[in-house]
Amino acid sequence: MKGDPIGKAILDFSKTRKPADIIVHSDLCDDDIIPLEVLFRSYEEMPDLEKTALSLCKGSILDVGAGTGVHASWLESKGYDVVVLESSPGAAAYLKEQNLNTIECFFEEINIGKKFDTILMLMNGIGIAKKLSNLEAFLKKVQSIVNPGGQLIFDSSDVRYLYEDEDGSMLIDLNAEYYGNFKFQMEFKKEIGEWFEWLYVDYDTFHGVAKKIGANCERIMEYDNHYLAKVSF
Repeated sequence: MKGDPIGKAILDFSKTRKPADIIVHSDLCDDDIIPLEVLFRSYEEMPDLEKTALSLCKGSILDVGAGTGVHASWLESKGYDVVVLESSPGAAAYLKEQNLNTIECFFEEINIGKKFDTILMLMNGIGIAKKLSNLEAFLKKVQSIVNPGGQLIFDSSDVRYLYEDEDGSMLIDLNAEYYGNFKFQMEFKKEIGEWFEWLYVDYDTFHGVAKKIGANCERIMEYDNHYLAKVSF
């Protein structure tokens, strides 16, 4: 088992407040970085998409992949009943320090006998479905833990632009299942995590899968290939 770079980064920054970057390695594109300060942003610093997502929340809320709890903390301040779910041990420890009701496990492992009115998955959070072929089963799992009339609020990106040539043609591996199936690896101060699968799904494809399980999907907003959507069960 490799390390917990996200957790290490969160705990490190929470103590030192020194700017640093998490390095994100990918199997399909160049390395990227996540500035640690972004994970600790205030409500005022959040993009409009996140503020809109928070305004759509209702009832009891499960914040999946909560990170540092910035969304959950704001929702609690507005009087919502919020549970946070986080698979990173370090991040979960930090969330507990913030007195947030924390479940430490992977989403597919959740089994607490409680249902929610809103499942919140921000920062491309639907990516935890891992790959397109998992998406239907993943949505059924979501459906199993929402109350009647419950909702999933998430954002994702159509990454088709990564494969477009200058003439508009697509350079896609025809042997690959779907162009939005990625693998990533995180690194922070020489602590390196396991490679993990992550899904970026275009809205039309997602809408089709949601429809197959009888859910209604609505695109709330979109900009620069990135969109916010709401699924009603």
